[in-house]
Amino acid sequence: MSVELSRLANGLTVVSHARADVETVSLGLWIGAGSRSEGASEHGVAHFLEHMAFKGTDRRSAQDIAEEIEAVGGELNAATGVDSTAYYARVLRKDLGLALDLLSDILLAPRFDRTELKRERDVILQEIASALDQPEDMVFDLVQEAAFPDQPAGRPILGTATSVRRFTPNHLRTYLEAHYRAPNMVLAAAGAVDHDALVAEAKRRLDPLAANATYIPEPARYRGGVSRSEKPFEQTHLVLAFEAPAYDHPDHFAAQILAGALGGGMSSRLFQEVRERRALCYAIHAFASGLSDSGMLAIYAASGPERAHELFAVIRDELVRASEEGFTDDEIGRVKAQAKMGLLAALESGSARAEQLARQVLIHGRPLTTEELVERVERVSAADAQRLAQGLFASPLSLATVGPILHVARFEAVTAKFTHPSSKAA
Repeated sequence: MSVELSRLANGLTVVSHARADVETVSLGLWIGAGSRSEGASEHGVAHFLEHMAFKGTDRRSAQDIAEEIEAVGGELNAATGVDSTAYYARVLRKDLGLALDLLSDILLAPRFDRTELKRERDVILQEIASALDQPEDMVFDLVQEAAFPDQPAGRPILGTATSVRRFTPNHLRTYLEAHYRAPNMVLAAAGAVDHDALVAEAKRRLDPLAANATYIPEPARYRGGVSRSEKPFEQTHLVLAFEAPAYDHPDHFAAQILAGALGGGMSSRLFQEVRERRALCYAIHAFASGLSDSGMLAIYAASGPERAHELFAVIRDELVRASEEGFTDDEIGRVKAQAKMGLLAALESGSARAEQLARQVLIHGRPLTTEELVERVERVSAADAQRLAQGLFASPLSLATVGPILHVARFEAVTAKFTHPSSKAA
């Protein structure tokens, strides 16, 4: 297995990981711009553009795109995030040229037909309505808004019904021309791929990409706050979050390990105490997510409305215990083993490996070796996890709830114990 990297004259990075034991190749174009790169009048345009890219080009109709990729048994998809957008495919090795032709066509020559735009607008409005019917989706959008209020990093990726209804083809073209530029993009492939052939195809098909870099998006400013929806659901869903290191910060892996020790598996502190001993909920988990300049460590759980205050109090008690007593080496060792398993398992999936490589190049400017990744995990100590746990109480709390809370006064009393002077209600 080998990883190779090249940079084209226009600034596009091409990275690949060849495997001789597979017959398929996963490849895609990752753009270092997502929802946080939107202007005030563009909320949701990055996601809308991702949808419209598949709705026809100067050479192909939307049906042509679907039929061509499926005629060779391939798959074509895309995803929009806060910091990046991805367009990717999976095909047999002989069809790499077709896949890259399709990907380059939808990014370089999208038609933005007004009839297709109207249809896709209706699809996205249904997607937004569907998210509002899913309490898990709602609560994560709310905590993001509470953590990063009044700024692009805190807005829902999908946009709102109001903002989506405003978009015209010109909005999409403006965003595409501003951000889909070669120095801000990575072509990544993993599996049955020949790097030289991939570079040759990239030169042939992606040379028209603009060679000047995009502007740096507005910095993410973590502030914290409280955001609630009392929309009636059977359970109360809650997420509490704190500021965490950015994804290129030296403590990023320590934050991942802390999140795993708190709520990363069945042996984690929160799972054992909240679910196994107290039966307060069915599912509870913690995770650390990073942006280019900030991050968030979050805990999600759901409980009956009458026990929401108790659930919240137990979570707080476990955070206090982690900050005061720390973790055992055995606990941290289990989380490290899980982290290494995830990193190494990604090597076995072409799609996961291509995404991993692309993100590493966007974040670090180069792919990281497996040895580097494992070493960064191994470097985290129990003392590092405790230090970060202590730092959580110096961070303003971000709290989001969806659904009713019966004992509001008790819930508010627990919330007050988290309150930091710079916190404010959303």
